[in-house]
Amino acid sequence: MKHYLIFRFYYVYLRANFLLIMKIKEIVSALEKFAPLPLQDGFDNAGLQIGLTDAEATGALLCLDVTETVIDEAVSLACNLIISHHPLIFKGYKSLTGKDCVEKCIMKAIKNDIAIYAAHTNLDNAQGGVNYKIAEKIGLKNLQFLSEKEDMLLKLVTYVPESHAAAIREALFGAGCGHIGNYDSCSYSTVGEGTFRAGKDANPYCGTIGKLHRETELRIETVLPGFKEQAAIKALISAHPYEEPAFDIYRLKNSGAQSGSGIVGELDVAETELDFLKRVKEIFEVTCLKHNKPSGCSIRKVALCGGSGSFLLPCAIATNADAFITGEMKYHEYFGHESEILIAEIGHYESEQYTKEILHAIIKKQFPDANIYNSKTNTNPIKYL
Repeated sequence: MKHYLIFRFYYVYLRANFLLIMKIKEIVSALEKFAPLPLQDGFDNAGLQIGLTDAEATGALLCLDVTETVIDEAVSLACNLIISHHPLIFKGYKSLTGKDCVEKCIMKAIKNDIAIYAAHTNLDNAQGGVNYKIAEKIGLKNLQFLSEKEDMLLKLVTYVPESHAAAIREALFGAGCGHIGNYDSCSYSTVGEGTFRAGKDANPYCGTIGKLHRETELRIETVLPGFKEQAAIKALISAHPYEEPAFDIYRLKNSGAQSGSGIVGELDVAETELDFLKRVKEIFEVTCLKHNKPSGCSIRKVALCGGSGSFLLPCAIATNADAFITGEMKYHEYFGHESEILIAEIGHYESEQYTKEILHAIIKKQFPDANIYNSKTNTNPIKYL
């Protein structure tokens, strides 16, 4: 019993003093592995906005928007990291004088040593991201991107001694290579002969300095999404036995289907338009759901995009979806579609409110003991009478 108590004491001590210690950059790494920054749209400013990532993370507060109230909430919870969906900073600043709400937030965050990170359109465009969460809430199945990211698929080719082929494949697959549709770990190998002569300053894995060497090698080919290129190269170089591994990367015309805007899926059972709209209104706690004139058709195939997704309306119509849900639509965009598709506008904030659940799950999966809090501040600037 005595030995058990001693063991238990040290176990609790270690958990309290070591296992819970993590750096902000480790949390950022987990987020960017799920939603890499290259997935963000050109106008965006996702990523670290304020702070130093080498600092230890005392806790993270998750929110949709950063406001002074949210920063006060982080301070009260002893969190030195705020993770938002919408970036606080979108433009460059020549001075910080507190003249607007953004500058006040920047100054308050710096004063309280709080780092601010934003996962915006990169999280929108990622598999399992914002639109997947909306689809999950509605109950959609057989999900596909409504508009796939173009020119995002690459082929990586490298040459390796047969003895290390398995290790190279494992490293590349671990970095996100080899996904084709519903299959993973996809690669192709051919046997060939490589030649090289090591220079006097080289440290060759095989062969002799100054002498031509011939080595039987495997040519390994695999595919990867463009946003994982750097991770794949890093994994390859780390696992490869050669001092100077050779590799080629080609851009493919094939559709990658691993990232994109919006989602289209199907309900298990078709619903009437009225029942569908009422259910969506309840799920997203919409005070005022706007929609076009119902056509009397049943709803089975649904397209959606959180936030300002009206640009995807033509894509939704092209997929023969029965309904299109988004956060914002302009007045004139409603005209002329009554017989084509049911349009439902649920509000920007309302459509993305469950993004915090995604962020929470990403962090907790890798750091189950981390102090993670969902902000209780409703930052929606739009109110309804």
